[in-house]
Amino acid sequence: MSINSIFQFLVPKDKKFFPLFEEASSNLIELASNLHEAVNLPLKEREILFQKIDELEQKGEDITRQTNLELSRNFITPFDREDIHTLITSIDNVADYLHGAASRMRLYQVDKITKSIRKMTEINLEACQNIDSAVKELRNLQNFKIIKDACSRINKLENKSDNVYNKAVFEIFENETDAKNIIKYKEVLSVLESATDKCKSVANILESISVKHS
Repeated sequence: MSINSIFQFLVPKDKKFFPLFEEASSNLIELASNLHEAVNLPLKEREILFQKIDELEQKGEDITRQTNLELSRNFITPFDREDIHTLITSIDNVADYLHGAASRMRLYQVDKITKSIRKMTEINLEACQNIDSAVKELRNLQNFKIIKDACSRINKLENKSDNVYNKAVFEIFENETDAKNIIKYKEVLSVLESATDKCKSVANILESISVKHS
């Protein structure tokens, strides 16, 4: 048995950090689901979901704050303190960008939702579901393959998001004549694409943690 394995055996099972990670990733799925649902509704019916997204983004910030507070209170942690801080912050960053996309749609009163926007919210939702799957495996870091596979799927989704974004921006400049619409749609698409980039960042951190402790 390696020294790292012995140390993990001696450390008490964590009752604080893992539930916080899982709460954060579950909250992320709910936020992404509400955003994807919102873009499939008429403009007048989106406001209730946008308000829910506001609440979920705030909940995510509260979870991040609580996690960092627990870091300051606890000497023994399930893995490196820096990794804990980086992981919870990266999950919160995804929530921030998804919330940012909703905020821009609301602010700019984006009436017509394009296929590209719908596709990118779908991609982000799937990426968040994979984050949740990987996060749930952190309690048992022996299941390295499950985490690795989820992270691989997130990387593929990020590449897919890039392709959708590039095609959508090309089509906007090719077909749209109203400068205001060009700005509105490009801004929304850009934030959605950045959200998928942040999902990839979470995947990189999850892989790094699992490699260190596998």
